[in-house]
Amino acid sequence: MTIYSLEELGWRPAFLQSLDLDRESVDDTARISAVHRDTYEALSPQGELRLRPMPADTPVEDRPTVGDWVLVDTALERPARVLDRQTLFARKAAGSGQDIQLIAANVDTAVIVSSCNDDFNLPRLERYLSLVREAGAFPVIVLTKADLTHDPDDYAGQARRIAGDCAVETLNALDAADLAKLTGWVGKNQTLAFLGSSGVGKTTLLNALTGKDEAVSGIRENDGKGRHTTRGRSMHRMINGGWAIDLPGMRELALTGSPSGIESTFDDMLALAEQCRFSDCRHAQEPGCAVQAAIASGELDADRLVRYRK
Repeated sequence: MTIYSLEELGWRPAFLQSLDLDRESVDDTARISAVHRDTYEALSPQGELRLRPMPADTPVEDRPTVGDWVLVDTALERPARVLDRQTLFARKAAGSGQDIQLIAANVDTAVIVSSCNDDFNLPRLERYLSLVREAGAFPVIVLTKADLTHDPDDYAGQARRIAGDCAVETLNALDAADLAKLTGWVGKNQTLAFLGSSGVGKTTLLNALTGKDEAVSGIRENDGKGRHTTRGRSMHRMINGGWAIDLPGMRELALTGSPSGIESTFDDMLALAEQCRFSDCRHAQEPGCAVQAAIASGELDADRLVRYRK
């Protein structure tokens, strides 16, 4: 069993501010490394822990997710509470209600993974970008399976048109030189998370960056998409000393409703909207609409306006 120091686990001075040092000790903190239905796995300088769930009436946002730092109630062998998060990824839970589902916490860099085949989907990329920016993490778009298409630059060009200041990389996940592009985005003791739909190659990337050999499924012949592999949320030590969080594929992604991430992702269109003649312009048929003028000139894709409204 490998023992990690707080620093190696990603501890930062900001987390210390979450503790009441008159009653609470840093020695009782741990980082959640995996989330299961009835238990949490955690890492601490004392070793690996298996923790029971918090009380059933604990609000969802106060329960741990992978990447969280928690104060451990050693007597009850469960998290006493979650320390203040630096970043938090969340989405609306399935169904028509307003419940949220926590995805991951305290992530520095989020790698949004798509692939150079039928899985490539601009609306989905925009939703992931909005999620990452809302969380406060640094986004990177990675397009896998570049070796299986004749024109990976075309996919990359489409992604860059909606990416803003987010970097876009194309790579062959089995090529060591290509994988070096990824390690530059997360340093020692920092945390990276893989986001994307099932079968785009997240587990292959995880294997390469951690030196592990998690199960990888092949590509379906009928649509060129990989099969689902990851079923849980877990955190793994990378070869370069960072941490990688592997998450199940999310083809549907309902945002929680906070506007800042969406506004950041569509900042080009919102900048045009500020030039409209009327402040309440709906960007339909109003005179002096800068958005419609940009669409007519080819500066703005009409589908981008449709996706923003959606």
